[in-house]
Parts: sequence; C-alpha cells; structure tokens
Amino acid sequence: MDTIFALATARGRAGVSVIRLSGPQAHGIVAQLTGRSLPPLRQAALRKILWQGEVLDEGLVLLFAAGESFTGEDVAELQLHGSTAVTSAVLRVLGEIPGLRLAEAGEFTRRALENSRLDLAQVEGLADLIDAETEAQRKQAFRVLAGDLGRRIDGWRPGLLRAAALLEAVIDFVEEDVPVDVTPEVRQILIGLIAEMKRELQESTLTERVRDGFEVAILGAPNVGKSTLLNTLAGREAAITSEIAGTTRDVIEVRLDLAGLPVTLLDTAGMRETADQIEAIGIARARARGEAADLRIIILGAPEEALPMDLQPEDIVVIGKADLQQGHGYRMISAWTGQGIDALVAEIGQILARRISGSGSLIRERHRLLVTRAVTALESALDELQHGPDRIELVAEDVRRAIRGLDQLIGRVGVEDILGEIFSSFCIGK
Repeated sequence: MDTIFALATARGRAGVSVIRLSGPQAHGIVAQLTGRSLPPLRQAALRKILWQGEVLDEGLVLLFAAGESFTGEDVAELQLHGSTAVTSAVLRVLGEIPGLRLAEAGEFTRRALENSRLDLAQVEGLADLIDAETEAQRKQAFRVLAGDLGRRIDGWRPGLLRAAALLEAVIDFVEEDVPVDVTPEVRQILIGLIAEMKRELQESTLTERVRDGFEVAILGAPNVGKSTLLNTLAGREAAITSEIAGTTRDVIEVRLDLAGLPVTLLDTAGMRETADQIEAIGIARARARGEAADLRIIILGAPEEALPMDLQPEDIVVIGKADLQQGHGYRMISAWTGQGIDALVAEIGQILARRISGSGSLIRERHRLLVTRAVTALESALDELQHGPDRIELVAEDVRRAIRGLDQLIGRVGVEDILGEIFSSFCIGK
C-alpha cells in the first residue's frame, strides 16, 4: 500500500501539532528527515526535522512497528511545535517525497479495518467517540470501540455455526439413516439465540437516545415560568420571556449537556382554551411534542391548578415562580432565584440515567437492521424446522442468512458499499 501522511491534530495555532505517517516507507522517511538512525520503537526521541540542509523544526519522533500500531502498518508520528508555519512547511516537504501522499478522509482508520486492527462496529464506535459531546456518549462510544459489539456477535456465532453444521450433516447424509435426530438441539439453539438478539434489540432504543439525545418537554399553562426555566437551564436567553401570557407560540429547542447526558429541552406554548388560531396551532404542537418526549416537566401556577394533560410515569410536576409564592415546599421552583433548580436537574439526570443503565451495544440503525434481519431469518428457520426433514435445506439457508447478516455487522463480508459513507465522516488525519 502507499505510504500516507496527514496532520492528526486540529489546524491552527496550538502547543503541539502531530503529523502521522503510515505505510511501508514511514520509518525510512523519518530517517531521511532527521538524518539520523531511528530511535527505538515506542520510545519518543528529540530530533531536528531537516530538508535540503534547512532545519524546519525540532520535535519528538515516535515509531510503531507493523502489527503493533493503530493501522497495523509501520507508523511514525512527528510531534512538532504547533505553529501554522511549522506545520505547513513540514506538510509541504512530505508532499514532495516520492511514494508518499496525503491521506484521504478516514484512511488511517480504514487501514486499521483492512488490517484487522478494528472491526467495522469498532470503526463506528470511534466515529461516535470523536463526535461525543457528553459523558454518557463518551462511555457508550468507547464501549463499542473497545469491541463490546464484536464480542457479542462472537458469543452468538458458535451457536449459529453449530446449528449450521448439524443441518449440513443431515443434508449430506440425506439418503442414509442419520443415527441421531438433530432437530431438538437445533431448535434449542435457535430459540436461545432469538431471545438474546431480541433482548439486545430492545435495549438498543436506549443506546439511540444516548447517541442522539433525550427530549425533555416543559409543559404548562401560559405565564407559569416555562421559558424562564428553559433560559435558566440553557444559561442564556434562548426564549423570549414576558408578563404577557401566550408569548411562546411555537416549540423552542435547546440542546445541552444535562447531568452528563445529551438533552434537548423543549419550551412549548402555554396550554389553555383559545380562539386565536395561531395560538391554537402552537398548543396543538405543544401537546404532540409533549406526548412524544422522553420526559416531561409540568409546571403549575398553583397547587390547586388542574393538570394540562394526563400524567405519564416519571413525569415531574412542580409549582413555578416560588419567589412569588410561599409555603408549598420541595416541589416549588423559581428560575429567578434558583430555588429547587439543582434538585430538578438532579431528578432529571437520575430518571434518564436509570433508563440507560441497561443500554446495549447496537448504537446505529445499521446495527439494529442487521440484527433484526438475523432474528427474522432464525424465526423462519424455526418455523421451517417444524415441517420435518423435507424442509431441512430451507432451514440451513435461513441459518446461513443469519450468519451472513451478523458478519456484515462487524465487517467480515459485504460492506464495501457502506465504507465510503462511514469514512467520509472522519477527518483527514484519522
């Protein structure tokens, strides 16, 4: 393969810039640039970077051997001073060296996949880790990058291979008497695998929320403090506040990190009976978004006020504008004074954290789709198994179909058509 290079750190002024090289010439090029013997593997050494007798910079050189590097190839890193001039000069020189070229987006990671340093699910986990904005997203992405999904697939694979082998044995000896009826064992394997895969699919709805974010709707009558609460939690004036009831007409969305979780707060129109057609549309949207939200904060103007909609489990009901009222205790909040806000944020975090405590490893729609297909194939195999030995070849094909689907999930077969889309989301130096 070509030897490639790229800036692995962000462009612009910084303390340190890292330029990464990967491929068969990586170590030789470093020797050429430094004019000295190579340092020991995995040991950083201070070297001057030279080109045609001119010193471009002085920095650390770090080498990794093929099979022990991120890409699985010989890799070198130049850790330089992070000025734009230094970085540009070294990149320009590297571009002039024959046999060395600038890496494409995601090419380092693609080589790690092609050299079996990562499976496809780990590549996707790495992409999510780079994009992670909250602690929950970081933990989830790192779990997948560490190979959790691959291990899950490897746990299912032996059962599938055992079932396939038993079925193939029956097919191979179809004209002879097979001494043992393999149907009961195959049936038990299929039932167990279907149950495990369905459980993983059920848990995947939670992983999607961690990746894409939870929606928390703030609901209530007009002028109870919904927009003020949104602004307080967001830390900025995201919504207009006014003494005039009905100021908010549409749903206002603010995305933020709340208790380490990705949350989109929804400020909604105040719910009341109205003859104003525009306000009525806003109220209808508020109800629809509230019903679809993962969690709802319902603010009342007073304890005796009727609820604007039916409660769902874990809905949080509070009394707003505590600075203007007295004597109603813990469930009162004031976005102006901060009363009860910390407790409210903590409660939101606890509820959402409980929901993701059992989240699985299927973090993308592609994962869920392939596991769903595998489940469908195994359910078809289980159904065909009931029709006796005449349908045994159909059972075997269904099992093979499930195996192929799971192999696609981690990139063992048939994934060329999606690689371009995945790696396009990576930066050049990754």
